[in-house]
Amino acid sequence: MNDLEVRKSKTIYWASGIVSICGIIFEVLFGALGSYILGDGVKQYTLTISLFLTGMGIGASLSEKVMKNLILTFVWIEFGVAIIGGFSSFTMFGITAFAPDGSDAFFLYFITLLVGALTGIELPILIRKANEIGVSLNKSTARVLFSDYAGGLVGGLLFVFLLRPQFGMVKSAFIVGCINLAVALTILWLFRKEIKNFAAHATFGIIIGILLIIGVLFGEAMAFTFEQKLYQDPIIYMEQSAYQKIILTQDQGDTRLYLDGSLQFSSTDEYRYHEVLVHPTMAQAESHENVLILGGGDGIAAKEVLQYDDVESITLVDLDPAVVELANSNRRLLELNEGSLQNDKVQVLHKDAFQYLESTKEWYDVILVDLPDPNNESLNKLYTKEFYSLIRNHLNPGGATMIQSTSPVFATKVYWTISETVASTGLYTENLHVDVPSFGNWGFVMASREEINIDNLSIDVETEFLSDDMLPGLTQFGKDEDKQIVNESGEKFAFEPNTLIDPNLIRLYENAWKNY
Repeated sequence: MNDLEVRKSKTIYWASGIVSICGIIFEVLFGALGSYILGDGVKQYTLTISLFLTGMGIGASLSEKVMKNLILTFVWIEFGVAIIGGFSSFTMFGITAFAPDGSDAFFLYFITLLVGALTGIELPILIRKANEIGVSLNKSTARVLFSDYAGGLVGGLLFVFLLRPQFGMVKSAFIVGCINLAVALTILWLFRKEIKNFAAHATFGIIIGILLIIGVLFGEAMAFTFEQKLYQDPIIYMEQSAYQKIILTQDQGDTRLYLDGSLQFSSTDEYRYHEVLVHPTMAQAESHENVLILGGGDGIAAKEVLQYDDVESITLVDLDPAVVELANSNRRLLELNEGSLQNDKVQVLHKDAFQYLESTKEWYDVILVDLPDPNNESLNKLYTKEFYSLIRNHLNPGGATMIQSTSPVFATKVYWTISETVASTGLYTENLHVDVPSFGNWGFVMASREEINIDNLSIDVETEFLSDDMLPGLTQFGKDEDKQIVNESGEKFAFEPNTLIDPNLIRLYENAWKNY
Protein backbone atom coordinates (compact mmCIF):
# COMPACT_ATOMS: atom_id res chain seq x y z
CA MET A 1 0.00 0.00 0.00
CA ASN A 2 1.15 3.58 -0.70
CA ASP A 3 1.22 6.30 1.95
CA LEU A 4 -2.29 7.53 1.13
CA GLU A 5 -3.77 4.05 1.45
CA VAL A 6 -1.98 3.51 4.76
CA ARG A 7 -3.38 6.82 6.02
CA LYS A 8 -6.84 5.85 4.85
CA SER A 9 -6.73 2.45 6.54
CA LYS A 10 -5.53 3.98 9.82
CA THR A 11 -8.30 6.55 9.63
CA ILE A 12 -10.85 3.76 9.23
CA TYR A 13 -9.59 2.06 12.41
CA TRP A 14 -9.70 5.34 14.31
CA ALA A 15 -13.16 6.04 12.94
CA SER A 16 -14.43 2.63 14.11
CA GLY A 17 -13.17 3.34 17.62
CA ILE A 18 -14.70 6.81 17.76
CA VAL A 19 -18.10 5.74 16.43
CA SER A 20 -18.07 2.92 18.98
CA ILE A 21 -17.40 5.44 21.74
CA CYS A 22 -20.33 7.53 20.49
CA GLY A 23 -22.54 4.45 20.18
CA ILE A 24 -22.00 3.28 23.75
CA ILE A 25 -22.52 6.83 25.03
CA PHE A 26 -25.86 7.06 23.24
CA GLU A 27 -26.78 3.61 24.57
CA VAL A 28 -26.21 4.52 28.23
CA LEU A 29 -27.61 8.02 27.65
CA PHE A 30 -30.90 6.51 26.52
CA GLY A 31 -30.91 4.31 29.62
CA ALA A 32 -30.30 7.36 31.83
CA LEU A 33 -33.09 9.28 30.07
CA GLY A 34 -35.50 6.41 30.62
CA SER A 35 -34.51 6.07 34.26
CA TYR A 36 -34.98 9.80 34.94
CA ILE A 37 -38.20 10.40 33.01
CA LEU A 38 -39.92 6.99 33.08
CA GLY A 39 -38.57 5.64 36.40
CA ASP A 40 -37.41 2.11 37.34
CA GLY A 41 -33.77 2.41 36.29
CA VAL A 42 -33.12 -1.33 36.05
CA LYS A 43 -36.08 -1.79 33.70
CA GLN A 44 -35.13 1.16 31.50
CA TYR A 45 -31.44 0.24 31.23
CA THR A 46 -32.39 -3.36 30.46
CA LEU A 47 -34.80 -2.31 27.72
CA THR A 48 -32.53 0.28 26.14
CA ILE A 49 -29.48 -2.01 26.11
CA SER A 50 -31.54 -4.87 24.68
CA LEU A 51 -33.13 -2.65 22.02
CA PHE A 52 -29.80 -1.06 21.10
CA LEU A 53 -28.12 -4.43 20.65
CA THR A 54 -31.12 -5.72 18.70
CA GLY A 55 -30.88 -2.65 16.49
CA MET A 56 -27.18 -3.34 15.92
CA GLY A 57 -28.05 -6.86 14.86
CA ILE A 58 -30.67 -5.58 12.43
CA GLY A 59 -28.20 -3.02 11.09
CA ALA A 60 -25.48 -5.63 10.62
CA SER A 61 -27.92 -7.76 8.64
CA LEU A 62 -28.96 -4.81 6.46
CA SER A 63 -25.30 -3.96 5.78
CA GLU A 64 -25.10 -7.03 3.51
CA LYS A 65 -27.00 -5.05 0.90
CA VAL A 66 -24.39 -2.27 0.89
CA MET A 67 -21.76 -3.34 -1.62
CA LYS A 68 -21.12 -0.07 -3.47
CA ASN A 69 -20.36 3.49 -2.43
CA LEU A 70 -19.18 2.25 0.96
CA ILE A 71 -17.65 5.52 2.11
CA LEU A 72 -20.59 7.66 1.06
CA THR A 73 -22.99 5.24 2.79
CA PHE A 74 -20.89 5.42 5.97
CA VAL A 75 -20.85 9.23 5.84
CA TRP A 76 -24.62 9.48 5.52
CA ILE A 77 -25.17 6.98 8.30
CA GLU A 78 -22.96 9.13 10.51
CA PHE A 79 -24.95 12.17 9.45
CA GLY A 80 -28.07 10.31 10.58
CA VAL A 81 -26.59 9.27 13.94
CA ALA A 82 -25.34 12.81 14.52
CA ILE A 83 -28.68 14.54 13.93
CA ILE A 84 -30.93 11.85 15.46
CA GLY A 85 -28.74 11.11 18.46
CA GLY A 86 -27.79 14.75 18.97
CA PHE A 87 -31.40 15.90 19.26
CA SER A 88 -32.59 12.78 21.15
CA SER A 89 -32.48 14.16 24.73
CA PHE A 90 -33.84 17.55 23.70
CA THR A 91 -36.75 15.93 21.86
CA MET A 92 -37.41 13.50 24.71
CA PHE A 93 -37.96 16.35 27.17
CA GLY A 94 -40.21 18.12 24.68
CA ILE A 95 -42.35 15.03 24.14
CA THR A 96 -42.59 14.42 27.88
CA ALA A 97 -43.78 17.97 28.46
CA PHE A 98 -46.29 18.31 25.62
CA ALA A 99 -47.21 14.92 24.09
CA PRO A 100 -49.83 12.46 25.42
CA ASP A 101 -48.87 9.97 28.13
CA GLY A 102 -46.87 7.06 26.77
CA SER A 103 -45.43 9.02 23.83
CA ASP A 104 -42.14 9.57 25.65
CA ALA A 105 -41.63 5.83 26.23
CA PHE A 106 -42.49 5.02 22.59
CA PHE A 107 -40.08 7.69 21.34
CA LEU A 108 -37.25 6.53 23.61
CA TYR A 109 -37.55 2.89 22.59
CA PHE A 110 -37.91 3.73 18.89
CA ILE A 111 -34.92 6.08 18.88
CA THR A 112 -32.83 3.51 20.76
CA LEU A 113 -33.63 0.83 18.16
CA LEU A 114 -32.98 3.25 15.28
CA VAL A 115 -29.61 4.54 16.51
CA GLY A 116 -28.61 0.97 17.32
CA ALA A 117 -29.48 -0.11 13.77
CA LEU A 118 -27.48 2.73 12.24
CA THR A 119 -24.52 1.87 14.48
CA GLY A 120 -24.80 -1.78 13.44
CA ILE A 121 -24.51 -0.91 9.75
CA GLU A 122 -21.31 1.09 10.23
CA LEU A 123 -18.79 -1.52 11.32
CA PRO A 124 -19.34 -4.06 8.49
CA ILE A 125 -19.01 -1.19 6.00
CA LEU A 126 -15.71 -0.08 7.54
CA ILE A 127 -14.41 -3.65 7.49
CA ARG A 128 -15.27 -4.00 3.78
CA LYS A 129 -13.66 -0.67 2.98
CA ALA A 130 -10.46 -1.59 4.83
CA ASN A 131 -10.38 -4.86 2.89
CA GLU A 132 -11.01 -2.97 -0.34
CA ILE A 133 -8.03 -0.70 0.33
CA GLY A 134 -5.79 -3.72 0.51
CA VAL A 135 -5.79 -4.89 4.14
CA SER A 136 -6.46 -8.62 4.42
CA LEU A 137 -9.97 -9.52 5.55
CA ASN A 138 -8.71 -11.20 8.73
CA LYS A 139 -6.62 -8.19 9.71
CA SER A 140 -9.25 -5.61 8.80
CA THR A 141 -11.95 -7.45 10.75
CA ALA A 142 -9.74 -7.93 13.81
CA ARG A 143 -8.51 -4.35 13.87
CA VAL A 144 -11.89 -2.75 13.35
CA LEU A 145 -13.47 -4.97 16.01
CA PHE A 146 -10.62 -4.19 18.43
CA SER A 147 -11.20 -0.47 17.90
CA ASP A 148 -14.93 -1.03 18.39
CA TYR A 149 -14.65 -2.97 21.65
CA ALA A 150 -11.96 -0.72 23.12
CA GLY A 151 -14.04 2.31 22.16
CA GLY A 152 -16.99 0.86 24.07
CA LEU A 153 -15.05 0.99 27.34
CA VAL A 154 -13.87 4.53 26.71
CA GLY A 155 -17.41 5.65 25.89
CA GLY A 156 -18.84 4.24 29.11
CA LEU A 157 -16.17 5.90 31.23
CA LEU A 158 -16.59 9.24 29.46
CA PHE A 159 -20.34 9.25 30.05
CA VAL A 160 -20.15 8.33 33.74
CA PHE A 161 -17.25 10.55 34.78
CA LEU A 162 -17.34 13.49 32.36
CA LEU A 163 -20.36 14.01 30.14
CA ARG A 164 -23.29 13.31 32.48
CA PRO A 165 -21.97 15.13 35.57
CA GLN A 166 -20.37 18.05 33.69
CA PHE A 167 -22.74 18.67 30.78
CA GLY A 168 -26.03 16.92 31.59
CA MET A 169 -28.06 14.73 29.28
CA VAL A 170 -29.19 17.36 26.75
CA LYS A 171 -25.84 19.00 26.06
CA SER A 172 -24.03 15.62 26.15
CA ALA A 173 -26.22 14.31 23.32
CA PHE A 174 -25.45 17.35 21.16
CA ILE A 175 -21.70 17.07 21.91
CA VAL A 176 -21.61 13.39 20.95
CA GLY A 177 -23.59 14.19 17.81
CA CYS A 178 -20.89 16.72 16.91
CA ILE A 179 -18.24 14.03 17.32
CA ASN A 180 -20.15 11.70 14.99
CA LEU A 181 -20.41 14.51 12.47
CA ALA A 182 -16.68 15.26 12.76
CA VAL A 183 -15.88 11.63 11.93
CA ALA A 184 -18.18 11.77 8.91
CA LEU A 185 -16.65 14.99 7.57
CA THR A 186 -13.09 13.70 8.14
CA ILE A 187 -13.82 10.51 6.20
CA LEU A 188 -15.62 12.52 3.53
CA TRP A 189 -12.59 14.80 3.06
CA LEU A 190 -10.04 11.99 3.06
CA PHE A 191 -11.95 10.02 0.40
CA ARG A 192 -13.18 13.08 -1.52
CA LYS A 193 -11.67 11.94 -4.82
CA GLU A 194 -13.88 8.83 -4.77
CA ILE A 195 -17.11 10.76 -4.16
CA LYS A 196 -19.25 12.48 -6.75
CA ASN A 197 -20.81 15.81 -5.78
CA PHE A 198 -18.45 16.10 -2.85
CA ALA A 199 -19.39 19.74 -2.25
CA ALA A 200 -23.10 18.94 -1.94
CA HIS A 201 -22.48 16.23 0.67
CA ALA A 202 -20.07 18.46 2.58
CA THR A 203 -22.59 21.32 2.56
CA PHE A 204 -25.27 19.09 4.02
CA GLY A 205 -22.85 18.02 6.73
CA ILE A 206 -22.04 21.64 7.54
CA ILE A 207 -25.76 22.42 7.89
CA ILE A 208 -26.08 19.54 10.38
CA GLY A 209 -23.06 20.90 12.21
CA ILE A 210 -24.64 24.34 12.54
CA LEU A 211 -27.80 22.79 13.99
CA LEU A 212 -25.79 20.73 16.48
CA ILE A 213 -23.69 23.71 17.57
CA ILE A 214 -26.90 25.70 18.13
CA GLY A 215 -28.09 22.75 20.22
CA VAL A 216 -24.89 22.75 22.29
CA LEU A 217 -25.19 26.49 22.93
CA PHE A 218 -28.93 26.87 23.44
CA GLY A 219 -30.52 23.41 23.61
CA GLU A 220 -30.19 23.02 27.36
CA ALA A 221 -31.91 26.33 28.03
CA MET A 222 -34.78 25.39 25.72
CA ALA A 223 -35.04 21.94 27.28
CA PHE A 224 -35.18 23.66 30.66
CA THR A 225 -38.46 25.30 29.59
CA PHE A 226 -39.75 21.83 28.64
CA GLU A 227 -38.67 20.38 31.97
CA GLN A 228 -40.39 23.25 33.77
CA LYS A 229 -43.68 21.80 32.49
CA LEU A 230 -43.02 18.69 34.61
CA TYR A 231 -43.12 20.73 37.83
CA GLN A 232 -46.03 22.77 39.15
CA ASP A 233 -43.81 25.59 40.43
CA PRO A 234 -41.01 27.60 38.75
CA ILE A 235 -37.58 25.95 38.87
CA ILE A 236 -35.05 28.14 40.68
CA TYR A 237 -32.16 25.68 40.79
CA MET A 238 -31.20 22.67 38.68
CA GLU A 239 -28.10 20.49 38.82
CA GLN A 240 -27.12 17.13 37.43
CA SER A 241 -24.82 15.71 40.11
CA ALA A 242 -22.78 12.55 39.77
CA TYR A 243 -25.69 10.64 41.33
CA GLN A 244 -28.98 12.35 40.50
CA LYS A 245 -30.88 15.30 39.03
CA ILE A 246 -31.43 17.95 41.72
CA ILE A 247 -34.31 20.37 41.21
CA LEU A 248 -35.39 23.17 43.54
CA THR A 249 -38.68 24.97 42.86
CA GLN A 250 -40.27 27.95 44.58
CA ASP A 251 -43.62 29.69 44.35
CA GLN A 252 -45.32 32.02 46.82
CA GLY A 253 -43.15 30.94 49.72
CA ASP A 254 -43.34 27.19 48.97
CA THR A 255 -39.88 25.74 48.32
CA ARG A 256 -39.73 22.15 47.06
CA LEU A 257 -36.79 19.79 46.55
CA TYR A 258 -36.91 17.06 43.91
CA LEU A 259 -34.34 14.30 43.37
CA ASP A 260 -34.62 12.53 40.01
CA GLY A 261 -38.13 13.89 39.69
CA SER A 262 -39.34 12.65 43.09
CA LEU A 263 -40.50 15.20 45.66
CA GLN A 264 -38.41 15.17 48.84
CA PHE A 265 -40.15 17.93 50.80
CA SER A 266 -42.28 21.06 50.60
CA SER A 267 -41.37 23.90 52.92
CA THR A 268 -45.06 24.49 53.74
CA ASP A 269 -45.53 21.13 55.48
CA GLU A 270 -42.13 19.44 55.85
CA TYR A 271 -42.39 19.84 59.62
CA ARG A 272 -45.18 17.23 59.72
CA TYR A 273 -42.92 14.68 58.08
CA HIS A 274 -39.73 15.50 59.97
CA GLU A 275 -41.35 15.80 63.38
CA VAL A 276 -42.84 12.30 63.06
CA LEU A 277 -39.52 10.98 61.75
CA VAL A 278 -37.50 12.40 64.65
CA HIS A 279 -39.42 13.04 67.87
CA PRO A 280 -41.19 9.71 68.60
CA THR A 281 -37.81 8.04 68.07
CA MET A 282 -36.06 10.42 70.44
CA ALA A 283 -38.86 9.87 72.98
CA GLN A 284 -38.44 6.08 72.74
CA ALA A 285 -34.63 6.09 73.05
CA GLU A 286 -33.18 6.01 76.55
CA SER A 287 -30.26 8.21 75.51
CA HIS A 288 -29.61 10.77 72.77
CA GLU A 289 -25.85 11.12 72.95
CA ASN A 290 -24.92 9.54 69.62
CA VAL A 291 -27.31 9.94 66.66
CA LEU A 292 -26.99 8.56 63.13
CA ILE A 293 -28.97 9.99 60.19
CA LEU A 294 -28.90 7.99 56.96
CA GLY A 295 -29.84 10.32 54.10
CA GLY A 296 -31.25 13.67 55.15
CA GLY A 297 -28.72 15.70 53.18
CA ASP A 298 -31.11 18.67 53.24
CA GLY A 299 -30.28 19.08 56.95
CA ILE A 300 -33.88 19.37 58.18
CA ALA A 301 -33.89 16.16 60.21
CA ALA A 302 -30.59 17.22 61.79
CA LYS A 303 -32.21 20.54 62.76
CA GLU A 304 -34.94 18.69 64.66
CA VAL A 305 -32.40 16.48 66.44
CA LEU A 306 -30.32 19.46 67.51
CA GLN A 307 -33.20 20.69 69.67
CA TYR A 308 -32.18 18.08 72.26
CA ASP A 309 -29.50 19.47 74.55
CA ASP A 310 -28.15 16.05 75.49
CA VAL A 311 -27.19 15.23 71.89
CA GLU A 312 -23.39 15.11 71.75
CA SER A 313 -22.79 14.04 68.16
CA ILE A 314 -24.74 13.53 64.94
CA THR A 315 -23.29 11.53 62.09
CA LEU A 316 -25.09 12.22 58.81
CA VAL A 317 -24.37 9.82 55.95
CA ASP A 318 -25.55 11.10 52.56
CA LEU A 319 -24.10 9.77 49.32
CA ASP A 320 -24.38 12.95 47.24
CA PRO A 321 -22.15 15.90 48.20
CA ALA A 322 -24.14 18.14 45.86
CA VAL A 323 -27.28 17.89 48.03
CA VAL A 324 -25.36 18.81 51.17
CA GLU A 325 -23.58 21.67 49.41
CA LEU A 326 -26.93 23.02 48.26
CA ALA A 327 -28.32 22.73 51.81
CA ASN A 328 -25.34 24.70 53.09
CA SER A 329 -25.43 27.44 50.46
CA ASN A 330 -29.01 28.02 49.29
CA ARG A 331 -30.75 30.77 51.26
CA ARG A 332 -34.14 29.07 51.24
CA LEU A 333 -32.74 25.75 52.44
CA LEU A 334 -30.67 27.45 55.12
CA GLU A 335 -33.85 29.04 56.44
CA LEU A 336 -35.41 25.58 56.69
CA ASN A 337 -32.48 23.72 58.22
CA GLU A 338 -31.18 26.67 60.28
CA GLY A 339 -27.61 25.87 59.26
CA SER A 340 -27.76 22.52 61.06
CA LEU A 341 -25.12 20.84 58.88
CA GLN A 342 -22.59 23.50 59.89
CA ASN A 343 -23.11 22.81 63.59
CA ASP A 344 -20.03 21.53 65.42
CA LYS A 345 -21.98 18.49 66.65
CA VAL A 346 -22.70 17.35 63.08
CA GLN A 347 -20.29 15.26 61.04
CA VAL A 348 -21.26 14.74 57.38
CA LEU A 349 -19.94 11.69 55.52
CA HIS A 350 -20.48 11.12 51.80
CA LYS A 351 -20.75 7.36 51.69
CA ASP A 352 -23.19 4.65 50.72
CA ALA A 353 -25.36 3.96 53.78
CA PHE A 354 -25.10 0.17 53.41
CA GLN A 355 -21.32 0.25 53.08
CA TYR A 356 -21.00 2.66 55.99
CA LEU A 357 -22.89 0.36 58.34
CA GLU A 358 -20.80 -2.57 57.15
CA SER A 359 -17.55 -0.81 57.93
CA THR A 360 -18.21 1.36 61.00
CA LYS A 361 -17.65 0.16 64.54
CA GLU A 362 -19.79 2.92 66.08
CA TRP A 363 -22.93 2.27 68.14
CA TYR A 364 -25.83 4.71 68.16
CA ASP A 365 -28.65 5.62 70.50
CA VAL A 366 -30.89 6.85 67.68
CA ILE A 367 -30.79 5.94 63.97
CA LEU A 368 -33.02 7.89 61.57
CA VAL A 369 -33.44 6.50 58.05
CA ASP A 370 -34.46 9.38 55.77
CA LEU A 371 -33.80 7.81 52.36
CA PRO A 372 -35.67 8.03 49.03
CA ASP A 373 -38.28 5.40 48.19
CA PRO A 374 -37.07 1.99 46.91
CA ASN A 375 -37.76 2.63 43.22
CA ASN A 376 -34.57 1.03 41.84
CA GLU A 377 -32.03 -1.68 42.64
CA SER A 378 -29.51 0.60 44.34
CA LEU A 379 -32.13 2.00 46.71
CA ASN A 380 -33.82 -1.38 47.22
CA LYS A 381 -30.77 -2.72 49.07
CA LEU A 382 -31.44 -0.03 51.69
CA TYR A 383 -34.84 -1.62 52.36
CA THR A 384 -33.69 -5.21 52.83
CA LYS A 385 -33.44 -7.51 55.83
CA GLU A 386 -29.66 -7.36 55.47
CA PHE A 387 -29.67 -3.54 55.77
CA TYR A 388 -32.06 -3.46 58.71
CA SER A 389 -29.96 -6.15 60.41
CA LEU A 390 -26.98 -3.81 60.13
CA ILE A 391 -29.06 -1.05 61.74
CA ARG A 392 -30.02 -3.42 64.58
CA ASN A 393 -26.36 -4.37 65.06
CA HIS A 394 -25.36 -0.71 65.49
CA LEU A 395 -28.21 0.21 67.82
CA ASN A 396 -27.37 0.57 71.50
CA PRO A 397 -29.51 -1.28 74.06
CA GLY A 398 -32.38 1.08 74.78
CA GLY A 399 -31.89 2.73 71.40
CA ALA A 400 -34.52 3.33 68.70
CA THR A 401 -34.71 3.76 64.94
CA MET A 402 -37.30 5.32 62.63
CA ILE A 403 -37.55 4.46 58.93
CA GLN A 404 -39.49 6.42 56.33
CA SER A 405 -41.52 3.74 54.55
CA THR A 406 -43.54 5.34 51.69
CA SER A 407 -47.33 5.76 51.68
CA PRO A 408 -49.57 3.09 53.25
CA VAL A 409 -52.45 4.48 51.14
CA PHE A 410 -50.87 4.60 47.69
CA ALA A 411 -48.47 1.67 48.23
CA THR A 412 -50.06 -0.42 50.95
CA LYS A 413 -48.25 -3.67 50.16
CA VAL A 414 -44.94 -1.85 49.96
CA TYR A 415 -45.42 -0.21 53.36
CA TRP A 416 -46.31 -3.42 55.17
CA THR A 417 -43.55 -5.35 53.41
CA ILE A 418 -41.05 -2.83 54.76
CA SER A 419 -42.58 -3.25 58.22
CA GLU A 420 -42.37 -7.05 57.92
CA THR A 421 -38.76 -6.77 56.78
CA VAL A 422 -37.79 -4.66 59.80
CA ALA A 423 -39.60 -7.04 62.18
CA SER A 424 -37.80 -10.04 60.63
CA THR A 425 -34.54 -8.79 62.19
CA GLY A 426 -35.92 -9.40 65.69
CA LEU A 427 -36.59 -5.76 66.57
CA TYR A 428 -39.85 -4.66 68.14
CA THR A 429 -41.79 -2.44 65.74
CA GLU A 430 -44.52 0.17 65.78
CA ASN A 431 -46.30 1.50 62.70
CA LEU A 432 -47.10 5.20 62.30
CA HIS A 433 -48.47 7.37 59.54
CA VAL A 434 -49.26 11.05 59.10
CA ASP A 435 -50.99 13.24 56.56
CA VAL A 436 -48.50 15.48 54.75
CA PRO A 437 -50.48 17.59 52.24
CA SER A 438 -47.69 17.78 49.64
CA PHE A 439 -47.14 14.00 49.79
CA GLY A 440 -50.44 12.58 50.97
CA ASN A 441 -50.64 10.01 53.75
CA TRP A 442 -47.09 8.91 54.63
CA GLY A 443 -45.86 5.97 56.66
CA PHE A 444 -43.03 5.24 59.09
CA VAL A 445 -41.77 2.16 60.93
CA MET A 446 -40.28 2.70 64.37
CA ALA A 447 -38.18 -0.11 65.82
CA SER A 448 -36.30 -0.77 69.04
CA ARG A 449 -34.57 -3.51 71.01
CA GLU A 450 -37.12 -2.79 73.71
CA GLU A 451 -40.91 -3.07 73.48
CA ILE A 452 -42.57 0.15 72.32
CA ASN A 453 -45.51 1.61 74.22
CA ILE A 454 -46.62 4.63 72.24
CA ASP A 455 -48.96 5.79 75.04
CA ASN A 456 -45.99 6.32 77.37
CA LEU A 457 -43.94 8.48 75.01
CA SER A 458 -43.51 12.18 75.72
CA ILE A 459 -42.11 14.87 73.42
CA ASP A 460 -39.98 17.30 75.37
CA VAL A 461 -39.08 19.88 72.72
CA GLU A 462 -41.00 22.55 70.84
CA THR A 463 -42.94 21.34 67.77
CA GLU A 464 -45.26 22.88 65.19
CA PHE A 465 -47.49 19.84 64.70
CA LEU A 466 -46.82 16.88 66.98
CA SER A 467 -48.03 16.50 70.56
CA ASP A 468 -48.11 13.69 73.13
CA ASP A 469 -51.87 13.27 72.71
CA MET A 470 -51.54 12.80 68.96
CA LEU A 471 -49.01 9.95 69.07
CA PRO A 472 -51.47 7.08 69.69
CA GLY A 473 -53.61 8.31 66.80
CA LEU A 474 -50.66 8.04 64.41
CA THR A 475 -50.67 4.26 64.95
CA GLN A 476 -54.28 3.80 63.81
CA PHE A 477 -54.77 2.72 60.19
CA GLY A 478 -57.95 2.77 58.12
CA LYS A 479 -59.41 -0.33 56.51
CA ASP A 480 -57.99 0.59 53.09
CA GLU A 481 -54.45 0.98 54.42
CA ASP A 482 -54.03 -1.69 57.07
CA LYS A 483 -52.22 -5.02 56.83
CA GLN A 484 -55.35 -7.09 56.18
CA ILE A 485 -54.98 -7.14 52.38
CA VAL A 486 -56.90 -9.74 50.40
CA ASN A 487 -55.84 -11.03 46.96
CA GLU A 488 -58.21 -11.34 44.01
CA SER A 489 -58.73 -14.98 44.99
CA GLY A 490 -60.00 -13.88 48.41
CA GLU A 491 -56.90 -15.11 50.26
CA LYS A 492 -55.02 -12.91 52.71
CA PHE A 493 -51.86 -11.46 51.18
CA ALA A 494 -48.73 -13.10 52.61
CA PHE A 495 -46.03 -10.52 53.32
CA GLU A 496 -42.46 -11.72 52.82
CA PRO A 497 -39.33 -9.88 53.98
CA ASN A 498 -37.46 -8.03 51.25
CA THR A 499 -33.92 -9.40 50.84
CA LEU A 500 -30.93 -8.91 48.58
CA ILE A 501 -31.49 -12.35 47.09
CA ASP A 502 -35.26 -11.91 46.69
CA PRO A 503 -35.92 -8.17 46.08
CA ASN A 504 -39.71 -8.44 45.97
CA LEU A 505 -40.15 -4.82 47.05
CA ILE A 506 -39.20 -3.37 43.64
CA ARG A 507 -42.01 -5.21 41.87
CA LEU A 508 -44.51 -4.22 44.55
CA TYR A 509 -43.39 -0.60 44.41
CA GLU A 510 -43.62 -0.39 40.63
CA ASN A 511 -47.12 -1.88 40.62
CA ALA A 512 -48.28 0.39 43.44
CA TRP A 513 -47.17 3.72 41.97
CA LYS A 514 -47.76 3.16 38.24
CA ASN A 515 -51.14 4.93 38.38
CA TYR A 516 -49.93 7.95 40.38
